Amino acid sequence: MVVDDHPMWREGVSRDLAAAGYDVVASTGEGRQAVRIAAAARPDVVVLDLQLPDVSGVEVINGLREALGEVRILMLSASGEQRDVLDAMKAGATGYLLKSAGLTEFLDAVARTAAGDTVFTSGLAGLVLGEFRRLAVEPSGPDAIAPKLTERETEVLRLVAKGLSYRQIAERLVLSHRTVQNHVQNTLGKLQLHNRVELTRYAIEQGLGD
Repeated sequence: MVVDDHPMWREGVSRDLAAAGYDVVASTGEGRQAVRIAAAARPDVVVLDLQLPDVSGVEVINGLREALGEVRILMLSASGEQRDVLDAMKAGATGYLLKSAGLTEFLDAVARTAAGDTVFTSGLAGLVLGEFRRLAVEPSGPDAIAPKLTERETEVLRLVAKGLSYRQIAERLVLSHRTVQNHVQNTLGKLQLHNRVELTRYAIEQGLGD
């Protein structure tokens, strides 16, 4: 499903997705209508603009999550402002891509979002990394006990937070795909999280950028 208030952009994105083999079940330029349509269309992935004429993209995220549960949402926005990125991710977006991205990068982001990966335009990934490094060694509250992550677990999860897929991490660290999965699962268990999307959201909610 494509949600963007600029008709030419919305139609162009829909055409690109259809040409790549995706079934575009709906498109609209208004946030409230997007939530209503999504409840009936049941999209697997929503490509969502941040700035809409009636309500904000963040409000649409909240409405989509209420209507669909764990829907995967890829923000496609002209804004790379830190506050916008953090607000969208805190609301539950799966990824955040700038409209300056090329077609190949966009289609790759859609595929990875559909697979459950956290996706960022490369320059935005750094918003997550600094806070993740802190969370790997510090408590999340005044009375909390810091999760004891190994050096390898920290290394793997830095790359997860940066947006790399398991396969890319395995290639970079010269590990097997299964070993990477095991490191991620062990670490998520220590942090009491369920997947890499929650990991990214957790890092932001702990005060990234504040």
